[in-house]
Amino acid sequence: MISRLFISLAIARGALAYTWPSPKLDRLEAMRWDQLGYNSFEPALFVTPCDRYIHPTEKGYEGVRSNAGDWIRTAYHDMATHTKDDGTGGMDASIRLWEEQARAENPGTHFNNSVQFVAGAVDRHFSLADGLALLLVMAVENCGGPEIDYRGGRIDATEPNNAGVPEPDQDLDSHEAAFARQGFTPEEMIGLVACGHSIGSVQHADFPDQVPESPNGTDYISGVSFDGSLVNFDNTIATEYIEGTTQNPLVVGLNETKNSDARIFSLDGNQTMSAFAKDADHFASTCASLLARMIDTVPKGVELTEVIKPLPVKPSQVKLTYSKSGNITLSGEVRLFDVSENDARVVQLAWTDSSCTGADCEVHRVKMAHNANMTGSAQAKRYTTMWYGNTAGLADIDPVKGFGGFWFEVDEGDGNAVKKDQDGAGFALPTDKIMLAEGTCEKTINVAVHDSVKPSRVYIAGDAFTNDNQAQAPAKEYDMKAAGDADANGYTIYTVELDAMPTFGWGILAEVDGKTIELPQNERSDFCS
Repeated sequence: MISRLFISLAIARGALAYTWPSPKLDRLEAMRWDQLGYNSFEPALFVTPCDRYIHPTEKGYEGVRSNAGDWIRTAYHDMATHTKDDGTGGMDASIRLWEEQARAENPGTHFNNSVQFVAGAVDRHFSLADGLALLLVMAVENCGGPEIDYRGGRIDATEPNNAGVPEPDQDLDSHEAAFARQGFTPEEMIGLVACGHSIGSVQHADFPDQVPESPNGTDYISGVSFDGSLVNFDNTIATEYIEGTTQNPLVVGLNETKNSDARIFSLDGNQTMSAFAKDADHFASTCASLLARMIDTVPKGVELTEVIKPLPVKPSQVKLTYSKSGNITLSGEVRLFDVSENDARVVQLAWTDSSCTGADCEVHRVKMAHNANMTGSAQAKRYTTMWYGNTAGLADIDPVKGFGGFWFEVDEGDGNAVKKDQDGAGFALPTDKIMLAEGTCEKTINVAVHDSVKPSRVYIAGDAFTNDNQAQAPAKEYDMKAAGDADANGYTIYTVELDAMPTFGWGILAEVDGKTIELPQNERSDFCS
């Protein structure tokens, strides 16, 4: 019998955002909260510290440019084409396209550079547009700013959007009209500009009549920061403006016609900026709300997920592997979120047999390993994570008894083991009758399927990425065929030989009784078994 398949839940802030497993949400949650260290993609490494500017060919930006500023600017320019009346444009990664980057409204190399930091993570569950939105979140949070609500589910554009990014030399009416088209009031425009310019600078190369050239000529690239704290997300942008000490090149720049921040900030008689200057917490909370709305501005028809909150206890790469000799190996890890290192902590994975249906099922337990390398973090180490387990093998599973529901037991060293089971929902694989099989390696993928399942189709899905423009693409599917009869345990091996190994977000899927079952997503390191 197939274990019940958990579905995502849309529930209140502060509670679990979904139940594991949910392949898409699992992927989004990992990208959102595994920012640095063990099992992370580590884009936050490039804003740690926040004055980092990394590019293989562009040199001389030290002290006048940062990745964090680029990421914030890229997100806004991607969103700014949105027209609320017809629902076109918005956060859809169209900024990656050369047609948009070539427009006068998008000067500089910021956009293409930013895309490169996240393009390698794009797969069938994670779009480039989701990645560009996440870069903004990471830039703000890792550089001292507030936590920003993040949702996933954006869809990458296939063609450029209409022009629409406001330019510094436009008059105030034009700016108000542009932000109104995007869905923001004049007061919100002031806030969004101030928030967006809390980090970053303006370079002479992009605005030669606004920023002076470096006295060192070609040895150093000129740039002037928006405020005196170039890489700290704080209200200095407002305090310096109100005090009259600002060097913001869009307030006191060389060309008065391009001093757009001066016109925007003074629109309401400086009331908004004065409030920001007086209260740093007010500035932070306003920015958290406005920036979340900004990255959630998507084209009509795109449905975003609920806010992606971290799972307190999250399994990772939990899988069963069937051997040629008929044995089953259980492997995997678990992440404990927002906990400190504790050498006395003991974490065990506990499970019951899937063949047991009564109240007195035997419980099996295995201790999960941890070492100093199995540590991660998010938001400049505001949150730390500890990982336990073994992706090579935790325990042997009896093929007859199977692997049923499971949970974790955490003892902090006081002898009191606390059960962690998703607040009573429990953990379960979608099925313990379909699993990876020994011999999977290189371009061969083997999957073991028990004859009680009787799938109409078994297949691999992956490669949801186009190298031409870094965008998400429809997943490729590779059908698998039975390679013989069932063995003594009732398992048939399905196999497929690929021309090239799928690299991005691959998964094992099967169609059973009109439903699609997808096993928790595996990483490429799991191919060889």
